[in-house]
Amino acid sequence: MTPFHRVSGAAAPMTTPNIDTDVIMPKMFLKGVDRSGLGDGAFNLLRFIAGKPDPDFVLNKDGYRDACFLVVGPNFGCGSSREHAVWGLQQLGIRALIGTTFAGIFNDNCANNGLLTISLDAATVGTLADIVASPASNRLTVDLEQQTVRVEGGGTIPFAIEPERKQAFLTGRDAISSTLVFADDIRAFEARHRADNPWF
Repeated sequence: MTPFHRVSGAAAPMTTPNIDTDVIMPKMFLKGVDRSGLGDGAFNLLRFIAGKPDPDFVLNKDGYRDACFLVVGPNFGCGSSREHAVWGLQQLGIRALIGTTFAGIFNDNCANNGLLTISLDAATVGTLADIVASPASNRLTVDLEQQTVRVEGGGTIPFAIEPERKQAFLTGRDAISSTLVFADDIRAFEARHRADNPWF
């Protein structure tokens, strides 16, 4: 995973509730055996009409094309458990999602792949969505070490995150590499176990 410390960039509002993984990554992009091309698939049916960018879709508008944050509606990522949705968002350049609630499996997929999800109360998310609705005020800085979202020229919003998840993002370790931190302890346990239980 790419470590996450402090990231600054544009944020786009996408506050429709219950945006599911089929909207985030349509099924026709699930045919490959690797992750290539999933950036093209992300929000494809919203981003394009007859193969051309839809000028009404937020990520096709001036000031939002290079957005690295999305301010999203409740229950974002519901539906099927396709991990491709997370991979596609990352290939699109999205580093963090800010909302009230995220679907459980999707949220876990984000954590396992280095896409930060930030949960805030509904009033705060609504205010933030209003702020970033204008390209003139849509620059945010997410500081994971300080656990804050800072609005450029505005205030700072604290957020909570589980300590283990925070550490994984700061170090860029996925579940496997986090386990391998204890490789010496694991090998020592295996040696002791074999010695104590030779009949195995």
